[in-house]
Amino acid sequence: MSSSNTTLLVGGRIHTPSSPDATAMAVTDGVVVWVGQDGPGRALHPDAEVVDLDGAFVAPAFVDAHVHATNTGLHLTGLDLTEARDAADLLAAVRAAADSAAPEEVLIAHGWDETTWTDPRLPSRAELDDAAGAVPVYLSRVDVHSALVTSALLDLAPDAAHAEGYSPDGPLTRDAHHLVRVAAHAAITVEQRERAQRAFLRAAAAAGIVSVHECAGPTISGEDDLRALLEVAAEPGYPEVVPYWGALADAAAVDLARELGLRGLGGDLFVDGALGSHTAALHEPYTDRPHTSGTRYLSGQAIADHIVACTEAGIQAGFHVIGDAAVTEVVEAFAVAEKTTGQRALARVGHRLEHVEMITAEQATALVRWNVTASMQPAFDAAWGGAHGMYATRLGPDRAGSLNPFAALAAEGVPLAFGSDAPVTPLDPWGSVRAAVYHHTPGSGISARAAFNAHTRGGHRAAGVADGITGSLVPGAPAHYAVWEADELVVATPDARVQRWSTDPRSRVPGLPPLDPDATLPRCLRTVRAGQVIYDHADDTAHADTGGQARA
Repeated sequence: MSSSNTTLLVGGRIHTPSSPDATAMAVTDGVVVWVGQDGPGRALHPDAEVVDLDGAFVAPAFVDAHVHATNTGLHLTGLDLTEARDAADLLAAVRAAADSAAPEEVLIAHGWDETTWTDPRLPSRAELDDAAGAVPVYLSRVDVHSALVTSALLDLAPDAAHAEGYSPDGPLTRDAHHLVRVAAHAAITVEQRERAQRAFLRAAAAAGIVSVHECAGPTISGEDDLRALLEVAAEPGYPEVVPYWGALADAAAVDLARELGLRGLGGDLFVDGALGSHTAALHEPYTDRPHTSGTRYLSGQAIADHIVACTEAGIQAGFHVIGDAAVTEVVEAFAVAEKTTGQRALARVGHRLEHVEMITAEQATALVRWNVTASMQPAFDAAWGGAHGMYATRLGPDRAGSLNPFAALAAEGVPLAFGSDAPVTPLDPWGSVRAAVYHHTPGSGISARAAFNAHTRGGHRAAGVADGITGSLVPGAPAHYAVWEADELVVATPDARVQRWSTDPRSRVPGLPPLDPDATLPRCLRTVRAGQVIYDHADDTAHADTGGQARA
């Protein structure tokens, strides 16, 4: 079994169902070939390159099942508005960034959230114009479903002034927002885009993420952006990018899917908007804005036709769907599609829904029938749940408490895949796992084990990898793993209201780091994709120590 192409990890704690007390793992040609104890490992692989883990924790690397790479990279490399606490803070940040902007560059920034401000008043367009001067500025709200813009940016999207969702002074929403977002992305330079994409991929690898699902689309980032991202990601040393395109399945979209190897026509194919921007489609009006019930972008027939077309083409269909009225529309459309395709054909393709925050147990049961994955973001509840969070402000406490029902979905058997929707929430998979366990609503959280599986194996499964082992550290699985500095492992759940599993060592359940709110989350030391290192903390340390001379 020994091979000069084999790496043997020893002296660690390996998260594997095949041997819960494993301290060693062997990898040959990018595949896990053995897991067990140090002594047998050394005997079985005498010629292997030995890596001493010094007690570190080795676990399957994470999958982030919903990201926007360029937007996140622009956020990482440019202006971050998440710390703004009022209009004055935002304007000061824009003024400083505009003063240092290159003449040919548009300023794209993200993250303002007026619900967290000391004063929720938003700056006027005149104030933004004064701060930015001639620089075109696009400032997306934290949910990326509305934006503040300057007049210089509106000049790049003149049709926005006549589109639904336009405001002469406030944030742009709906179609007006889509138009200015397209214009903003079209205006960024090739250098800006590449810098942002590389920054995103490096940040994902540093977070222990080995695969990301890019939710691109014609009104989100554009075809050129997706092509450029796939080109960069094809270089060695980066996480896998699984591409989705948010467009209805006409001939051109299906051809693009074939050409680029898209996993599906879905991701952010919008059925509705977002709660924070009052554009998620609701059965009953918003509590804090009783004259509106949100926006629906697709009819039930259009949704059903898309599901049928994708099923017949053998590619995944998917939709961005948040509000309860939008979820109802989608579930009913699946039932309509089934009359054309049959249940088995729908289930065989394995379609998916993004966010799906307001869903009933009966609707979840229907999704199971069609093998539909729920791609969800636990950090949404961490950020906006609770009695005083944004959800409660928008919907009132009763409706707010029913959002993101992970336990109910899991109990019905809906496959879960977790992600961040970065830049909406950060690339922080351990934080996401913790958020799924410590849900604001009692009884809606799931076990750490279930949450971890949703952020690892669940992500691979959502992308159509159905071998049953990818995302686990067992012989025969791709060697996608991360090495973590972590506290003592535990096999327990913090809450009697979430499903328990045995804490007896004889149950052979592998432990996980403690995730209680006061615990220090693991720190990534190394990320490995198919046996190849794509992130090493030692390189970051050397980079800092040498003033930037080593590989970042």
